[in-house]
Amino acid sequence: MKNLLQITFIAVLLFSCKSEHKKEVKDEHQHHQVEKKETSKKKVLSPHTYAMAMVGDAHVHIDYSSPGVRGRIIFGGLLAYDEVWQSGAHKATWLETNKDVSIDGKILKTGKYGIFTIPSKEEWTVIFNTNWDQHGKDEYDAKDDVLRFKVKPELSDENTEHLTYEVKKTGDTQGTISLSWEKVTIHFPFQIKE
Repeated sequence: MKNLLQITFIAVLLFSCKSEHKKEVKDEHQHHQVEKKETSKKKVLSPHTYAMAMVGDAHVHIDYSSPGVRGRIIFGGLLAYDEVWQSGAHKATWLETNKDVSIDGKILKTGKYGIFTIPSKEEWTVIFNTNWDQHGKDEYDAKDDVLRFKVKPELSDENTEHLTYEVKKTGDTQGTISLSWEKVTIHFPFQIKE
């Protein structure tokens, strides 16, 4: 009888420990699932996107990360005037073309280029640079510039919440590129060289 009581006690103790262990593992597993759900719901603040168009035989593609205004003053605030900006968030914005294009009377050869700008109140400098694969403007060097020109910014009463590029076909071999963010837009024409 004594042995039977001891065996019963040991069996109850073992069953109790296994149940407790399973509960801990189950609780731990559920905790990880909750963390995954919370992570997947997190909104990306500067989503990666692109703009492109076919103009004649040319494919013009711009790749960038699109930060939001989120109630901030952007130009002359978050981005100081008269300083080089990578014209997007995170990695430098880049443009790729499979044909030579003419911008501001100068030729941009077939290839991939970082797009940088120097915003100011009265005019912006637009820059195409051979170092397209860099984080922000960390490695920006003016000696790698292949094309620079000035444009006048246009101001709007309406707010463009997320940085937006557009490539538009305006003719058989012509198009425009624009950048809009906050209440500012810049744009410039380009022509495909045959």
